[in-house]
Amino acid sequence: MPDQDTNSLTFKLVYYGPAQSGKTTNLLRLHDILSPELKGEVMTMETKDDRTLFFDLLPLGFRAPSGLLIKLRLFTVPGQVAHDGTRKAVLSRADGIVFVADSDRSQETNNGEAFQSMADNCHRVGLDFEHIPLVVQFNKRDLPGAVPETEIRERWEAAPWPLHFAVALTGDGVEATFESLLRALYRRHDAALGLAREHGVGEDAFVGGILGRP
Repeated sequence: MPDQDTNSLTFKLVYYGPAQSGKTTNLLRLHDILSPELKGEVMTMETKDDRTLFFDLLPLGFRAPSGLLIKLRLFTVPGQVAHDGTRKAVLSRADGIVFVADSDRSQETNNGEAFQSMADNCHRVGLDFEHIPLVVQFNKRDLPGAVPETEIRERWEAAPWPLHFAVALTGDGVEATFESLLRALYRRHDAALGLAREHGVGEDAFVGGILGRP
């Protein structure tokens, strides 16, 4: 569940995926694109063998008609298997996940292993993997070796999660992926948190407030 006090509500969202799939690039583009009431600076921590240990935008949010401050904290996990302990730490208490896959055919095994790692780590840190808001994005659609979209859709047609395609370097598909997660997040928590009932925030207002849409 998100962190809540009398004046604010904070959701934690995590971008998970194999090394160099474009997790950090997604968040950098979001930082460029979004214009909510509140938007913090980009913060990164780096290691020698993995560019981003974690990534945090804080705060990113807006104020509801009730006065409640609704905030998001966005993180990426390190892609390298050597940092699996850090992956679990970052994933802990997450309220929603974007899985960023690499569209290059040579990365299919890495994608599969990273997805299984995500599912396993969700269980290890006590997250309900079957019900947590989750969106799958296939990034790097501009690569000459990208698996065709029709083939990917056929493979994932039985999966319950929204599927998006992106070129994070140019921003294509980045906001659509994020909006899809926001809508899933709202539907998951609206009733329990009284977002519409107590705070006057419907689904479109929630999404619009985070994205900075009027």
